[in-house]
Amino acid sequence: MRALVCGISGQDGAYLAKLLLGKGYDVYGTSRDAQVTSFGNLLSLGIRESVTLLSMASTDFRSVLHAILKSQPDEIYNLAGQTSVALSFEQPVETLESISVGTLNLLEVIRLLERPIKLYNAGSSECYGDVQSHPANESSPFRPRSPYAVAKAAAFWEAANYREAYDIFVCNGILFNHESPLRPERFVTRKITSCAVRIAGGSAETLRLGKLEIVRDWGWAPEYVDAMWRMLQQDKPDDYVIATGESHSLQEFIATAFAKLDLDWRDHVELDPRLARPTELSVSRGNAHKAHCVLGWRAQYKMPDVVSAMIEAELAKVNA
Repeated sequence: MRALVCGISGQDGAYLAKLLLGKGYDVYGTSRDAQVTSFGNLLSLGIRESVTLLSMASTDFRSVLHAILKSQPDEIYNLAGQTSVALSFEQPVETLESISVGTLNLLEVIRLLERPIKLYNAGSSECYGDVQSHPANESSPFRPRSPYAVAKAAAFWEAANYREAYDIFVCNGILFNHESPLRPERFVTRKITSCAVRIAGGSAETLRLGKLEIVRDWGWAPEYVDAMWRMLQQDKPDDYVIATGESHSLQEFIATAFAKLDLDWRDHVELDPRLARPTELSVSRGNAHKAHCVLGWRAQYKMPDVVSAMIEAELAKVNA
């Protein structure tokens, strides 16, 4: 089997590449400019030399066509595009184009080539907006509240349309928050764990954050990429929510991280209103019952486990 991972340099792309290599796949991966990208995540997982890297601009149809013709994949995993919700407010056009146009180009190439290529499309729990007390499932309505969520919702419906109209095997994975040590520090979870470890090591810095009362369903990224692979092994394409089913406030996440280092978070955290987004989801929680029943997938890591693993990884880097 041969797989093309679009956006292989990111957290999910790197973990997915490692999973696929372990299953005997020939793995191709793309970034906008493979000649200058560092592929630090692939290096940290020790698989940089095991994958074939290609340059691909997802918004350029010809570039997408070239990458697919060169890799000749059985499966394509669409993880490319702008991935930060916060950044999407500053770069809404680039976010919309990289996600929605990028997805459309992949679908069009598959349609025109008329080859039995299976496509995984990365959806997002952000599409649901605030779920409050009702965990979102595959039938829950979309109420996007950020440019990122709007783009992901558009890509979701593009995939659903091509599946119905052209009988393309495409699955949308609606993933809730999933974290790991490979997250960049612009993501709040990695910002918290890396800062907490520095403070435990003697740093006098203060951790500045926006709202602490937001509630999220946090899982472990290596488990979530396994769900992506499972979707493409089914006889029929479908859409799946991937989540732990549990949610915690950001304050709980912070308290757990600092407690792992025998610190009281209240001595080291300050609120900064400038870090708050124009619109923010209060509560996000998923119901992955369908994924358990059909894919045999269930989250093993919950929020405290995720925090522990991220703290241990940060400490290991300090002590290396």
